Amino acid sequence: MDQLVITQEHTDPTVAAQLAAELGLPLADVIPETCRYTLTLTPDRLELRTLGKGAPGPIYVDFVEGANAHRRKFGGGRGQLLPKAAGLKGDYLPHVVDATAGLGRDAFVLASLGCQVTMIERSPIAFALLRDGLQRAQAATDVTDIAARMMLIRANATEWLGQIAPDQRPDVVVVDPMFPDRGKAALAKKEMQAFQVLIGDDLDAECLLEAALGAARRRVIVKRPRLADIISGAKPSTQIIGQSTRFDVYVRPVTHA
Repeated sequence: MDQLVITQEHTDPTVAAQLAAELGLPLADVIPETCRYTLTLTPDRLELRTLGKGAPGPIYVDFVEGANAHRRKFGGGRGQLLPKAAGLKGDYLPHVVDATAGLGRDAFVLASLGCQVTMIERSPIAFALLRDGLQRAQAATDVTDIAARMMLIRANATEWLGQIAPDQRPDVVVVDPMFPDRGKAALAKKEMQAFQVLIGDDLDAECLLEAALGAARRRVIVKRPRLADIISGAKPSTQIIGQSTRFDVYVRPVTHA
């Protein structure tokens, strides 16, 4: 991936070298002119940066401050669309697998409400950003208990779900596939365009949905833009629709396994 290099600012160069080796990316003291992005270790966090004139701000995972802190304090609790889709009621707190963890935002919402959440991420770049954010959250008093309910695994979710032991099956599987650009109405925020370029599209969404349906005990939730088509295959049992986002809910048959 010659458009991305590892850099570090006032941090232990050994840590940067270890990250570069893990990701198979070059560690650069001087950023090449042709480079479009950097994965930069700062004293505070790991950042994905877009370079060039008019570039947006960095992408990083922060479960302590910013948007996630606002969601935790003022996000509406169980009244949010995702908890409704997951079926949170009374003392029912399902074990959730977020099969496309991304930047961990949906996982954090559910964990902040008391769910145990297993985050699966196959992209090494997204995994590194998530791991960095989760480690910082584990050390922060305000969200230590929430971070303790979040487990991160680097894996291909389709394969991982297909191999899960019967007694380890989650109650709920959340799937939020990244699809190719669908035009201006669906363009991600400018900051997220770098993330989509480097992480890539989930062109195997149908296979992932099938694996999720086979693994979930109670529900599969697919997050989609409000006007987008459903994923080919099984039809959702119901839909929970917001202003810009829709959750397609697939209720699984009750079993005694």
